[in-house]
Amino acid sequence: MFKTTISYRPTLSSMHGQHLMTRAATSTAKVVGAIEPSQLTAPTPCAEYDVRSLINHLLFWGPSLEAAARKEARMPPAAAESDIDLTTGDRTPDLANQLLRTADAWSDPTAWDGVTSLGGQDSPAPLIGGMVLVEFVVHGWDLARATGRQATYDDDVLDYVHNEALGHAAFGREMGLYGPEIPVSPDAPVLNRTLGLTGRDPNWTQP
Repeated sequence: MFKTTISYRPTLSSMHGQHLMTRAATSTAKVVGAIEPSQLTAPTPCAEYDVRSLINHLLFWGPSLEAAARKEARMPPAAAESDIDLTTGDRTPDLANQLLRTADAWSDPTAWDGVTSLGGQDSPAPLIGGMVLVEFVVHGWDLARATGRQATYDDDVLDYVHNEALGHAAFGREMGLYGPEIPVSPDAPVLNRTLGLTGRDPNWTQP
């Protein structure tokens, strides 16, 4: 996932990200829990994923992200997401539970100290924690928009996520995690501005 160690200076919001994790994960888990089997093949705003493959993505990385909060190195279950299908059966309850476990692990203030390992690469812990929160929100929005639902996040969660996306979006694009930035009006809602930074069209609708 990460190929180089980068320098990272925590922002003020990074220093209290642990207080926002559970609220963000709970909102996303509600979206996940409402997904119906007939919606698994629906496209999402995250262009390379349909609903099923986005669930697979989140299940693929979830245990590694949880372990990273504890400074434990845990590799994903395969070399690439496309090498394994973690969505057999009804895995939405498993994903909802994984989101909450990851949030609980990152709710510990010590998770944000120092350096941690993800995908075999050492990175600043605040960077990974911030990216976890961004992923909760943007992928929650992806799944909600794909399935005709609304993902609702608290204002302080959205402000934090926007601040983090501003700080690491260029890095995310370099690593292939985000698409090219989509211009969004500076007067647009903060969620829309975050979506644009991560390569999403806030006005996306089902084709």
